Amino acid sequence: MADSNKTATLKFDGKELELPMHSPTAGPDVIDIGKLYAQGDVFTFDPGFTSTASCASTITFIDGEKGELLHRGYPIDQLAEKSHFLEVCYLLLYGELPTAEQLEDFESRVTNHTMLHEQMTYFYRGFRRDAHPMAIMVGVVGAMSAFYHDSTDISDPWQREVASIRLIAKMPTIAAWAYKYHIGQPFVYPRNDLDYASNFLRMCFSVPAEEYEVNPILSRAMDRIFTLHADHEQNASTSTVRLASSSGANPFACIAAGIACLWGPAHGGANQACLEMLREIGTPDRIPEYIEKAKDKNDPFRLMGFGHRVYKNFDPRAKVMKQSADEVLDLLGVENNPTLQTAKELERVALEDPYFKDKKLYPNVDFYSGIILDAMGFPTSMFTPIFALARTVGWISQWKEQLSDPAHKIGRPRQLYTGATFRDYVDVENR
Repeated sequence: MADSNKTATLKFDGKELELPMHSPTAGPDVIDIGKLYAQGDVFTFDPGFTSTASCASTITFIDGEKGELLHRGYPIDQLAEKSHFLEVCYLLLYGELPTAEQLEDFESRVTNHTMLHEQMTYFYRGFRRDAHPMAIMVGVVGAMSAFYHDSTDISDPWQREVASIRLIAKMPTIAAWAYKYHIGQPFVYPRNDLDYASNFLRMCFSVPAEEYEVNPILSRAMDRIFTLHADHEQNASTSTVRLASSSGANPFACIAAGIACLWGPAHGGANQACLEMLREIGTPDRIPEYIEKAKDKNDPFRLMGFGHRVYKNFDPRAKVMKQSADEVLDLLGVENNPTLQTAKELERVALEDPYFKDKKLYPNVDFYSGIILDAMGFPTSMFTPIFALARTVGWISQWKEQLSDPAHKIGRPRQLYTGATFRDYVDVENR
Protein backbone atom coordinates (compact mmCIF):
# COMPACT_ATOMS: atom_id res chain seq x y z
CA MET A 1 0.00 0.00 0.00
CA ALA A 2 1.57 3.25 -1.14
CA ASP A 3 1.08 6.40 0.92
CA SER A 4 -0.40 9.44 -0.76
CA ASN A 5 0.04 13.13 -0.02
CA LYS A 6 -3.64 13.62 -0.76
CA THR A 7 -6.28 13.96 1.93
CA ALA A 8 -10.06 14.05 1.89
CA THR A 9 -12.00 16.67 3.84
CA LEU A 10 -15.24 15.64 5.57
CA LYS A 11 -17.52 18.39 6.87
CA PHE A 12 -20.57 17.78 9.12
CA ASP A 13 -22.20 19.37 12.19
CA GLY A 14 -19.66 22.19 12.20
CA LYS A 15 -16.77 19.73 12.25
CA GLU A 16 -14.09 19.37 9.62
CA LEU A 17 -11.96 16.22 9.47
CA GLU A 18 -8.90 15.65 7.31
CA LEU A 19 -8.83 11.98 6.29
CA PRO A 20 -5.65 10.43 4.88
CA MET A 21 -5.74 8.78 1.47
CA HIS A 22 -3.77 5.84 0.08
CA SER A 23 -2.86 5.17 -3.52
CA PRO A 24 -2.87 1.52 -4.66
CA THR A 25 -0.70 0.13 -7.46
CA ALA A 26 -3.94 -0.31 -9.44
CA GLY A 27 -7.50 0.82 -8.91
CA PRO A 28 -9.02 3.90 -7.27
CA ASP A 29 -7.51 5.79 -4.35
CA VAL A 30 -8.74 4.83 -0.90
CA ILE A 31 -9.90 7.16 1.86
CA ASP A 32 -8.69 5.92 5.25
CA ILE A 33 -11.59 6.15 7.73
CA GLY A 34 -9.89 4.08 10.43
CA LYS A 35 -10.02 6.94 12.95
CA LEU A 36 -13.34 8.40 11.83
CA TYR A 37 -15.22 7.24 14.91
CA ALA A 38 -12.50 8.30 17.33
CA GLN A 39 -12.20 11.77 15.79
CA GLY A 40 -15.72 12.45 14.58
CA ASP A 41 -17.97 10.14 16.62
CA VAL A 42 -19.63 8.86 13.42
CA PHE A 43 -19.63 5.63 11.39
CA THR A 44 -19.94 5.10 7.65
CA PHE A 45 -22.90 3.21 6.18
CA ASP A 46 -22.07 0.84 3.31
CA PRO A 47 -24.41 -2.18 2.98
CA GLY A 48 -22.61 -5.02 1.23
CA PHE A 49 -19.27 -3.17 1.67
CA THR A 50 -19.39 -2.27 -2.03
CA SER A 51 -17.41 0.94 -1.47
CA THR A 52 -15.21 -0.19 1.40
CA ALA A 53 -11.72 -1.68 1.20
CA SER A 54 -11.55 -4.17 4.07
CA CYS A 55 -7.85 -4.92 3.70
CA ALA A 56 -4.67 -4.29 1.73
CA SER A 57 -3.78 -7.21 -0.55
CA THR A 58 -1.19 -8.11 -3.18
CA ILE A 59 -2.89 -11.28 -4.44
CA THR A 60 -5.68 -10.50 -6.93
CA PHE A 61 -6.83 -7.38 -8.74
CA ILE A 62 -10.05 -6.95 -10.72
CA ASP A 63 -10.97 -4.08 -13.02
CA GLY A 64 -14.59 -4.73 -13.86
CA GLU A 65 -14.85 -1.92 -16.37
CA LYS A 66 -11.93 -3.22 -18.43
CA GLY A 67 -12.70 -6.89 -17.87
CA GLU A 68 -9.36 -7.57 -16.19
CA LEU A 69 -8.48 -10.21 -13.60
CA LEU A 70 -4.85 -10.36 -12.45
CA HIS A 71 -3.22 -12.84 -10.07
CA ARG A 72 0.00 -11.31 -8.71
CA GLY A 73 0.00 -9.14 -11.85
CA TYR A 74 -0.50 -11.96 -14.37
CA PRO A 75 -3.69 -11.85 -16.53
CA ILE A 76 -5.97 -14.82 -15.85
CA ASP A 77 -6.31 -15.75 -19.53
CA GLN A 78 -2.52 -16.12 -19.85
CA LEU A 79 -2.34 -18.25 -16.71
CA ALA A 80 -5.20 -20.48 -17.84
CA GLU A 81 -3.67 -20.88 -21.28
CA LYS A 82 -0.02 -21.41 -20.36
CA SER A 83 -0.05 -22.79 -16.80
CA HIS A 84 -1.84 -25.50 -14.89
CA PHE A 85 -3.68 -25.32 -11.58
CA LEU A 86 -0.89 -26.26 -9.17
CA GLU A 87 1.43 -23.75 -10.82
CA VAL A 88 -1.20 -21.06 -10.23
CA CYS A 89 -1.58 -22.32 -6.65
CA TYR A 90 2.14 -21.74 -6.12
CA LEU A 91 1.82 -18.23 -7.58
CA LEU A 92 -1.08 -17.32 -5.29
CA LEU A 93 0.58 -18.76 -2.20
CA TYR A 94 4.13 -17.48 -2.66
CA GLY A 95 3.84 -14.48 -4.98
CA GLU A 96 5.90 -15.68 -7.94
CA LEU A 97 5.62 -18.33 -10.62
CA PRO A 98 7.75 -21.32 -9.64
CA THR A 99 10.95 -22.50 -11.25
CA ALA A 100 10.92 -26.06 -12.57
CA GLU A 101 12.60 -27.26 -9.37
CA GLN A 102 10.19 -25.34 -7.11
CA LEU A 103 7.18 -26.65 -9.02
CA GLU A 104 8.39 -30.24 -8.78
CA ASP A 105 8.87 -29.87 -5.02
CA PHE A 106 5.46 -28.22 -4.58
CA GLU A 107 3.64 -30.85 -6.65
CA SER A 108 5.36 -33.58 -4.64
CA ARG A 109 4.30 -32.05 -1.33
CA VAL A 110 0.68 -31.71 -2.49
CA THR A 111 0.58 -35.22 -3.97
CA ASN A 112 1.89 -36.80 -0.78
CA HIS A 113 -0.91 -35.27 1.31
CA THR A 114 -3.95 -36.32 -0.76
CA MET A 115 -5.11 -39.14 1.51
CA LEU A 116 -7.50 -38.50 4.40
CA HIS A 117 -7.14 -39.92 7.87
CA GLU A 118 -8.90 -43.28 7.62
CA GLN A 119 -11.08 -42.55 10.62
CA MET A 120 -12.66 -39.67 8.70
CA THR A 121 -14.52 -42.19 6.53
CA TYR A 122 -16.84 -42.67 9.51
CA PHE A 123 -17.79 -38.99 9.32
CA TYR A 124 -19.28 -39.56 5.90
CA ARG A 125 -21.33 -42.50 7.11
CA GLY A 126 -22.90 -40.28 9.74
CA PHE A 127 -24.67 -38.24 7.04
CA ARG A 128 -27.86 -39.29 5.31
CA ARG A 129 -27.33 -40.53 1.77
CA ASP A 130 -29.43 -37.67 0.42
CA ALA A 131 -27.32 -35.04 2.21
CA HIS A 132 -26.12 -32.26 -0.06
CA PRO A 133 -22.39 -32.63 -0.83
CA MET A 134 -21.80 -29.09 0.42
CA ALA A 135 -23.23 -30.00 3.82
CA ILE A 136 -20.79 -32.89 3.96
CA MET A 137 -17.86 -30.70 2.94
CA VAL A 138 -18.62 -28.07 5.58
CA GLY A 139 -18.68 -30.76 8.25
CA VAL A 140 -15.64 -32.76 7.10
CA VAL A 141 -13.37 -29.75 6.50
CA GLY A 142 -14.27 -28.27 9.87
CA ALA A 143 -13.56 -31.67 11.47
CA MET A 144 -10.01 -31.71 10.07
CA SER A 145 -8.96 -29.63 13.07
CA ALA A 146 -9.81 -32.65 15.25
CA PHE A 147 -7.33 -34.83 13.32
CA TYR A 148 -4.44 -32.59 12.31
CA HIS A 149 -3.40 -30.99 15.59
CA ASP A 150 0.11 -30.34 14.32
CA SER A 151 -1.11 -27.65 11.91
CA THR A 152 -3.60 -25.56 13.89
CA ASP A 153 -1.24 -23.13 15.63
CA ILE A 154 -1.63 -20.02 13.48
CA SER A 155 1.31 -18.29 15.21
CA ASP A 156 3.73 -20.91 13.83
CA PRO A 157 4.74 -20.24 10.18
CA TRP A 158 5.60 -23.90 9.60
CA GLN A 159 2.21 -25.08 10.86
CA ARG A 160 0.52 -22.52 8.60
CA GLU A 161 2.48 -23.95 5.68
CA VAL A 162 1.56 -27.54 6.53
CA ALA A 163 -2.12 -26.62 6.89
CA SER A 164 -2.02 -24.88 3.52
CA ILE A 165 -0.61 -27.89 1.71
CA ARG A 166 -2.96 -30.28 3.49
CA LEU A 167 -6.06 -28.32 2.53
CA ILE A 168 -5.08 -27.97 -1.13
CA ALA A 169 -4.12 -31.65 -1.30
CA LYS A 170 -7.06 -33.16 0.53
CA MET A 171 -9.90 -31.04 -0.84
CA PRO A 172 -10.27 -33.11 -4.07
CA THR A 173 -10.52 -36.27 -1.96
CA ILE A 174 -13.06 -34.67 0.37
CA ALA A 175 -15.19 -33.43 -2.55
CA ALA A 176 -14.95 -36.68 -4.52
CA TRP A 177 -15.90 -38.74 -1.47
CA ALA A 178 -18.87 -36.45 -0.82
CA TYR A 179 -20.00 -37.23 -4.37
CA LYS A 180 -19.41 -40.97 -4.03
CA TYR A 181 -21.29 -41.09 -0.73
CA HIS A 182 -24.14 -39.07 -2.24
CA ILE A 183 -24.63 -41.58 -5.08
CA GLY A 184 -24.03 -44.70 -2.97
CA GLN A 185 -20.76 -45.86 -4.50
CA PRO A 186 -17.59 -46.93 -2.64
CA PHE A 187 -14.87 -44.40 -1.98
CA VAL A 188 -12.00 -44.34 -4.46
CA TYR A 189 -8.62 -43.52 -2.94
CA PRO A 190 -6.24 -41.02 -4.58
CA ARG A 191 -3.35 -42.14 -6.75
CA ASN A 192 0.00 -40.37 -6.61
CA ASP A 193 0.90 -41.06 -10.24
CA LEU A 194 -1.91 -38.82 -11.57
CA ASP A 195 -2.02 -35.05 -11.89
CA TYR A 196 -4.32 -33.00 -9.66
CA ALA A 197 -7.32 -32.75 -12.03
CA SER A 198 -7.03 -36.33 -13.34
CA ASN A 199 -6.86 -37.67 -9.81
CA PHE A 200 -10.08 -35.84 -8.91
CA LEU A 201 -11.93 -37.14 -11.98
CA ARG A 202 -10.79 -40.68 -11.28
CA MET A 203 -11.94 -40.49 -7.64
CA CYS A 204 -15.34 -39.25 -8.85
CA PHE A 205 -16.02 -41.55 -11.80
CA SER A 206 -14.04 -44.78 -11.43
CA VAL A 207 -15.45 -47.89 -9.73
CA PRO A 208 -13.61 -50.95 -8.37
CA ALA A 209 -15.31 -53.22 -10.89
CA GLU A 210 -13.49 -51.90 -13.95
CA GLU A 211 -10.55 -49.90 -15.20
CA TYR A 212 -10.91 -46.16 -15.69
CA GLU A 213 -8.74 -43.97 -17.90
CA VAL A 214 -8.98 -40.20 -17.61
CA ASN A 215 -9.44 -38.49 -20.96
CA PRO A 216 -6.80 -35.73 -21.30
CA ILE A 217 -9.33 -33.30 -22.80
CA LEU A 218 -11.61 -33.70 -19.78
CA SER A 219 -8.65 -33.46 -17.42
CA ARG A 220 -7.48 -30.24 -19.08
CA ALA A 221 -11.00 -28.79 -18.93
CA MET A 222 -11.26 -29.62 -15.22
CA ASP A 223 -7.84 -28.11 -14.58
CA ARG A 224 -8.99 -24.90 -16.27
CA ILE A 225 -12.15 -24.81 -14.17
CA PHE A 226 -9.96 -25.03 -11.08
CA THR A 227 -7.59 -22.35 -12.38
CA LEU A 228 -10.32 -19.90 -13.38
CA HIS A 229 -11.98 -20.17 -9.96
CA ALA A 230 -8.82 -20.11 -7.83
CA ASP A 231 -9.28 -16.59 -6.42
CA HIS A 232 -11.51 -13.59 -7.06
CA GLU A 233 -10.43 -10.81 -4.75
CA GLN A 234 -12.53 -9.90 -1.67
CA ASN A 235 -15.77 -11.69 -2.57
CA ALA A 236 -18.28 -12.91 0.02
CA SER A 237 -16.64 -16.24 0.86
CA THR A 238 -13.11 -14.81 0.90
CA SER A 239 -14.26 -12.01 3.19
CA THR A 240 -15.89 -14.67 5.38
CA VAL A 241 -12.60 -16.57 5.63
CA ARG A 242 -10.75 -13.36 6.54
CA LEU A 243 -13.38 -12.41 9.13
CA ALA A 244 -13.28 -15.87 10.73
CA SER A 245 -9.50 -15.77 10.68
CA SER A 246 -9.43 -12.37 12.36
CA SER A 247 -10.64 -14.01 15.59
CA GLY A 248 -7.68 -16.40 15.60
CA ALA A 249 -9.69 -19.43 14.47
CA ASN A 250 -7.73 -22.41 13.13
CA PRO A 251 -7.30 -22.72 9.34
CA PHE A 252 -9.68 -25.66 8.94
CA ALA A 253 -12.49 -23.77 10.70
CA CYS A 254 -11.83 -20.70 8.53
CA ILE A 255 -12.00 -22.67 5.27
CA ALA A 256 -15.15 -24.45 6.46
CA ALA A 257 -16.68 -21.01 7.02
CA GLY A 258 -15.73 -20.05 3.45
CA ILE A 259 -17.37 -23.22 2.10
CA ALA A 260 -20.54 -22.44 4.04
CA CYS A 261 -20.69 -18.93 2.56
CA LEU A 262 -19.97 -20.20 -0.95
CA TRP A 263 -22.95 -22.54 -0.65
CA GLY A 264 -25.31 -19.58 -1.07
CA PRO A 265 -27.06 -19.46 -4.48
CA ALA A 266 -26.07 -15.81 -4.95
CA HIS A 267 -22.40 -16.80 -4.78
CA GLY A 268 -21.18 -20.32 -5.55
CA GLY A 269 -24.42 -21.58 -7.02
CA ALA A 270 -24.37 -19.41 -10.14
CA ASN A 271 -23.39 -22.18 -12.57
CA GLN A 272 -26.01 -24.47 -11.03
CA ALA A 273 -28.64 -21.76 -11.52
CA CYS A 274 -27.49 -21.39 -15.13
CA LEU A 275 -27.94 -25.07 -15.87
CA GLU A 276 -31.34 -25.15 -14.16
CA MET A 277 -32.37 -22.24 -16.40
CA LEU A 278 -31.28 -24.20 -19.48
CA ARG A 279 -33.34 -27.14 -18.32
CA GLU A 280 -36.32 -24.85 -17.79
CA ILE A 281 -36.00 -23.61 -21.38
CA GLY A 282 -35.86 -27.25 -22.41
CA THR A 283 -35.20 -27.24 -26.13
CA PRO A 284 -33.64 -24.81 -28.63
CA ASP A 285 -36.98 -23.99 -30.28
CA ARG A 286 -38.15 -22.29 -27.04
CA ILE A 287 -35.18 -19.90 -26.87
CA PRO A 288 -36.90 -16.96 -28.68
CA GLU A 289 -39.70 -17.09 -26.09
CA TYR A 290 -37.25 -16.88 -23.20
CA ILE A 291 -35.15 -14.20 -24.88
CA GLU A 292 -38.26 -12.01 -24.97
CA LYS A 293 -39.00 -12.82 -21.33
CA ALA A 294 -35.45 -11.75 -20.42
CA LYS A 295 -35.97 -8.41 -22.18
CA ASP A 296 -39.28 -7.77 -20.38
CA LYS A 297 -38.58 -5.78 -17.21
CA ASN A 298 -41.91 -6.89 -15.76
CA ASP A 299 -41.13 -10.58 -16.21
CA PRO A 300 -39.33 -12.24 -13.24
CA PHE A 301 -37.32 -14.48 -15.58
CA ARG A 302 -33.60 -13.68 -15.69
CA LEU A 303 -31.04 -14.99 -18.15
CA MET A 304 -28.54 -16.72 -15.87
CA GLY A 305 -24.91 -17.07 -16.92
CA PHE A 306 -24.82 -13.77 -18.81
CA GLY A 307 -23.21 -10.60 -17.51
CA HIS A 308 -21.51 -10.31 -14.12
CA ARG A 309 -21.85 -8.13 -11.04
CA VAL A 310 -18.16 -7.22 -11.12
CA TYR A 311 -17.36 -7.30 -14.84
CA LYS A 312 -19.18 -4.52 -16.68
CA ASN A 313 -17.60 -5.35 -20.02
CA PHE A 314 -16.82 -9.06 -20.33
CA ASP A 315 -15.68 -11.82 -18.00
CA PRO A 316 -11.99 -12.40 -18.84
CA ARG A 317 -12.30 -16.02 -17.72
CA ALA A 318 -15.11 -16.78 -20.16
CA LYS A 319 -12.99 -16.85 -23.33
CA VAL A 320 -10.74 -19.62 -22.02
CA MET A 321 -13.68 -21.51 -20.55
CA LYS A 322 -15.54 -21.32 -23.85
CA GLN A 323 -12.58 -22.98 -25.55
CA SER A 324 -12.72 -25.84 -23.05
CA ALA A 325 -16.50 -26.10 -23.40
CA ASP A 326 -16.17 -26.44 -27.18
CA GLU A 327 -13.49 -29.11 -26.79
CA VAL A 328 -15.55 -31.10 -24.27
CA LEU A 329 -18.74 -30.92 -26.32
CA ASP A 330 -16.87 -31.95 -29.46
CA LEU A 331 -15.51 -34.94 -27.55
CA LEU A 332 -18.71 -36.02 -25.83
CA GLY A 333 -21.24 -34.76 -28.36
CA VAL A 334 -24.52 -32.93 -27.74
CA GLU A 335 -26.77 -34.80 -30.16
CA ASN A 336 -28.70 -36.64 -27.46
CA ASN A 337 -28.60 -33.94 -24.81
CA PRO A 338 -31.31 -31.24 -25.19
CA THR A 339 -29.80 -29.15 -22.39
CA LEU A 340 -26.45 -28.85 -24.11
CA GLN A 341 -28.11 -28.25 -27.47
CA THR A 342 -30.07 -25.44 -25.84
CA ALA A 343 -26.88 -23.99 -24.32
CA LYS A 344 -25.07 -23.87 -27.66
CA GLU A 345 -28.01 -22.23 -29.41
CA LEU A 346 -28.63 -19.74 -26.58
CA GLU A 347 -24.97 -18.73 -26.71
CA ARG A 348 -25.21 -18.10 -30.46
CA VAL A 349 -28.47 -16.13 -30.24
CA ALA A 350 -27.39 -13.97 -27.31
CA LEU A 351 -24.04 -13.08 -28.89
CA GLU A 352 -25.85 -11.89 -32.03
CA ASP A 353 -28.78 -10.08 -30.38
CA PRO A 354 -28.33 -6.24 -30.32
CA TYR A 355 -30.12 -6.01 -26.95
CA PHE A 356 -27.52 -8.18 -25.22
CA LYS A 357 -24.66 -6.57 -27.12
CA ASP A 358 -25.73 -3.07 -26.06
CA LYS A 359 -26.03 -4.12 -22.42
CA LYS A 360 -22.78 -6.13 -22.64
CA LEU A 361 -24.50 -9.27 -21.39
CA TYR A 362 -21.92 -11.74 -22.61
CA PRO A 363 -21.75 -15.37 -21.46
CA ASN A 364 -19.70 -15.54 -18.25
CA VAL A 365 -17.55 -18.25 -16.69
CA ASP A 366 -20.55 -19.80 -14.91
CA PHE A 367 -22.35 -20.36 -18.21
CA TYR A 368 -19.50 -22.38 -19.67
CA SER A 369 -18.43 -24.18 -16.50
CA GLY A 370 -21.97 -25.41 -15.93
CA ILE A 371 -22.09 -26.78 -19.48
CA ILE A 372 -18.74 -28.55 -19.04
CA LEU A 373 -19.60 -30.12 -15.68
CA ASP A 374 -22.98 -31.31 -16.93
CA ALA A 375 -21.40 -32.83 -20.04
CA MET A 376 -18.86 -34.65 -17.86
CA GLY A 377 -21.67 -36.24 -15.89
CA PHE A 378 -21.64 -34.23 -12.65
CA PRO A 379 -25.05 -33.56 -11.05
CA THR A 380 -25.78 -29.91 -10.27
CA SER A 381 -25.36 -30.66 -6.55
CA MET A 382 -21.62 -31.10 -7.22
CA PHE A 383 -21.10 -27.80 -9.02
CA THR A 384 -20.56 -25.75 -5.84
CA PRO A 385 -18.32 -28.37 -4.14
CA ILE A 386 -16.07 -28.24 -7.21
CA PHE A 387 -16.06 -24.45 -6.94
CA ALA A 388 -15.06 -24.77 -3.25
CA LEU A 389 -12.27 -27.18 -4.17
CA ALA A 390 -10.87 -24.68 -6.67
CA ARG A 391 -11.29 -21.63 -4.41
CA THR A 392 -9.52 -23.27 -1.45
CA VAL A 393 -6.10 -22.03 -2.57
CA GLY A 394 -7.41 -18.47 -2.87
CA TRP A 395 -8.91 -18.62 0.61
CA ILE A 396 -5.66 -19.98 2.03
CA SER A 397 -3.55 -17.35 0.27
CA GLN A 398 -5.76 -14.59 1.65
CA TRP A 399 -5.69 -16.21 5.11
CA LYS A 400 -1.90 -16.38 5.14
CA GLU A 401 -1.61 -12.80 3.89
CA GLN A 402 -3.92 -11.53 6.61
CA LEU A 403 -2.00 -13.28 9.38
CA SER A 404 1.25 -11.64 8.24
CA ASP A 405 -0.30 -8.16 7.97
CA PRO A 406 0.87 -5.90 10.85
CA ALA A 407 -2.41 -3.97 10.57
CA HIS A 408 -4.37 -7.18 11.22
CA LYS A 409 -7.07 -6.91 13.90
CA ILE A 410 -10.30 -8.71 14.71
CA GLY A 411 -13.18 -7.79 12.42
CA ARG A 412 -15.93 -5.78 14.10
CA PRO A 413 -18.30 -4.07 11.62
CA ARG A 414 -20.50 -1.28 12.95
CA GLN A 415 -24.23 -0.85 12.38
CA LEU A 416 -26.90 1.75 11.72
CA TYR A 417 -29.22 0.93 14.61
CA THR A 418 -32.91 1.47 13.80
CA GLY A 419 -34.57 -0.43 16.67
CA ALA A 420 -36.29 0.77 19.80
CA THR A 421 -34.50 2.99 22.28
CA PHE A 422 -34.56 2.48 26.06
CA ARG A 423 -37.76 0.82 27.29
CA ASP A 424 -38.86 -0.06 30.83
CA TYR A 425 -39.30 -3.76 31.51
CA VAL A 426 -42.91 -4.86 32.02
CA ASP A 427 -43.71 -7.91 34.17
CA VAL A 428 -45.51 -10.84 32.55
CA GLU A 429 -48.71 -10.17 34.55
CA ASN A 430 -48.97 -6.64 33.16
CA ARG A 431 -48.27 -7.38 29.51
